Amino acid sequence: MRIVDTTGNLRSLCVDLSDASYLALDTEFMRDQTYWPKLCLIQVAAPGHEAIIDPLAEGIDLTPFYDLLRKPGIVKVLHAARQDIEIFHHQGGVIPDPLFDTQIAAMVAGFGDAASYETLCRRIARVEIDKSSRFTDWSRRPLSQKQLDYALGDVTHLRTIYEYLKKQLEKTGRTSWVQEEIAALQDPDLYALHPETAWKRMKPRTGNKRFLAMIASLAAWREREAQARDIPRGRVLKDEALMEIAAHPPQDANGIDSIRAVPKGFSASKLGRTLMDAIFEGRGAQAPEPIEPDRPRRRREPSQAAVDLLKTLLRLRAEAIGVAPRLIANADDIERLAAEEDEGVPALHGWRAEVFGNDARALRKGDLAIALEKGEAVVVELED
Repeated sequence: MRIVDTTGNLRSLCVDLSDASYLALDTEFMRDQTYWPKLCLIQVAAPGHEAIIDPLAEGIDLTPFYDLLRKPGIVKVLHAARQDIEIFHHQGGVIPDPLFDTQIAAMVAGFGDAASYETLCRRIARVEIDKSSRFTDWSRRPLSQKQLDYALGDVTHLRTIYEYLKKQLEKTGRTSWVQEEIAALQDPDLYALHPETAWKRMKPRTGNKRFLAMIASLAAWREREAQARDIPRGRVLKDEALMEIAAHPPQDANGIDSIRAVPKGFSASKLGRTLMDAIFEGRGAQAPEPIEPDRPRRRREPSQAAVDLLKTLLRLRAEAIGVAPRLIANADDIERLAAEEDEGVPALHGWRAEVFGNDARALRKGDLAIALEKGEAVVVELED
């Protein structure tokens, strides 16, 4: 097993991998005690190569690895890639491109909703994964051979899975469907953690402008402190404390300590002093924009019958092409289609329109119907 724990060895590995057509990648990280994920291992495999990179090794510089991720001629293969991309983007300033996410590809290739890596290993690579090392402490050194074997298996089997799914997509002409989904994963805004928008995560259930202005100020304060100290948000101050402060902003430090959700003596700490500054700013701030722009009011609520018919149509069309239904349309899409509120519905664009959206419109117009044939629901095209 190739363990890379020096910058020199990493450079050598990256040279070996520089001509690969693809890289199968995975990471192991910890984030329960930190704000930023703590990268503990990087696993990489390509045809004829496999290795484990130790980011915690003393003095190691990961620049050669991140430079490798920037190479446009190498496909970067990950499973459920979002968290890995977040780490690469934050620590290395890179979003892998071109990218192939085997979870998305599996949904397009007929493996159901959110197919797990273990499922794909069993059904494609014909191996069973030993899950006993999954929740171990990856930051502790030395790692056991069992941990290393488990970690490396996450990319060695991924090679087989990728090659199979790539062929399936090419055979069915659905490669572009996957690329459309993956493009959304490569949007840098998806990984931006701006303190100014941290309040949205709290999902306040009120439109009161004073409350929204205060909670936005408090959430931004907490986000900045958590980022600077690299601690979880809740270690700065919990959500319920911010909500209570926003609802009843204290006038002074004594008022902070009287709030039940705030730890005793908090006002005397450095955090307590900066919290008072955030409260002061919140009093004079403007309320932020709503979390989502208000949608145009519906002329009518969709009937349950229309929703049920569209759900049945979605199921039938998804089964016919072997694609997970939720990849085509979600529950909100169905309700909006049933209410004829079409603007911005993803199911009416691109490949989704071809496999479902156009038929959904036809069903609404009465050009299609759903009937029973030998006890099974079928789609029937109606003649003029």
